[in-house]
Amino acid sequence: MTQQKLPHQQLKAKAISFQKNKPLCELSTIGVGGVARYFVEVHTIEEMRQALLLCRENEWKYLIIGKGSNCLFDDRGYQGAVILNKIDFIEELDDGRFHVGAGFNFSLLGARTARKGWAGLEFASGIPGSVGGAVFMNAGANGSETCDALESVDFLDELGRLETIPREQLRFAYRYSPFHERSGAIVGATFKLQHAQEARSRQIEIITYRKKTQPYGEKSAGCIFRNPDCGHAGALIEKSGLKGLRIGGAEVSDMHANFIVNTQGATAEDVKQLIDAVRREVKEKTGVDLESEVRVIPYE
Repeated sequence: MTQQKLPHQQLKAKAISFQKNKPLCELSTIGVGGVARYFVEVHTIEEMRQALLLCRENEWKYLIIGKGSNCLFDDRGYQGAVILNKIDFIEELDDGRFHVGAGFNFSLLGARTARKGWAGLEFASGIPGSVGGAVFMNAGANGSETCDALESVDFLDELGRLETIPREQLRFAYRYSPFHERSGAIVGATFKLQHAQEARSRQIEIITYRKKTQPYGEKSAGCIFRNPDCGHAGALIEKSGLKGLRIGGAEVSDMHANFIVNTQGATAEDVKQLIDAVRREVKEKTGVDLESEVRVIPYE
């Protein structure tokens, strides 16, 4: 009688990276969080399919991440499986169309396409995330959003079925995509860009400004709050006198008030308490109720 392989043995038999008790601080750009009960790293669509099927088979809850730039993990960790999406291919098709893996660096995509004279993703330069994360959150800056340049999304559902969904069938909004309500994984995207001589200079201008005005290179989760209709969250926080406000190892950045940086051994609880404190103060002093755009990942 053949003994049934355990879940981690099934993955390793397929040469898929598997680990128990993975420190989540290593997977988050802000550097906080406990340990993930299970950790799987995938590099191809087939590996992602196998990982999703395994989670379904074993009734594991799962979380898919790219660069971990918009995630705040719990100090206790995560009781399910964290799947790191490293599907990072890039194909230049025709007439400004690029087919890109969800694990590809979004900032690099913006720089690479602009260097070739294609406009539409210059704003991505300096955004610390993956293509999949950018599509999932509809990342944006400088008056542009990811969905503006999107032609289609490759999506793998929990049953392992791959579907290419045209942009016109997807409803996006500010920092929102319909994938928030779907189970499965974004594995790729196709972008349609426009030829423009000024694309490269525009991209350089954006990344230069970002490095001068944001805590580029420091441990942060990116922008913490959504911009309200009445203006910019960072300006409201600064107006409320909160630059430099600190709880534990978490601090409101002196460079840009809509960033919280991990200055020295911050915990997730430090960050959450600081977010709450900033919201209270801004509400009290300006009347504006700020909304967080960071994904707070619960332990269970």
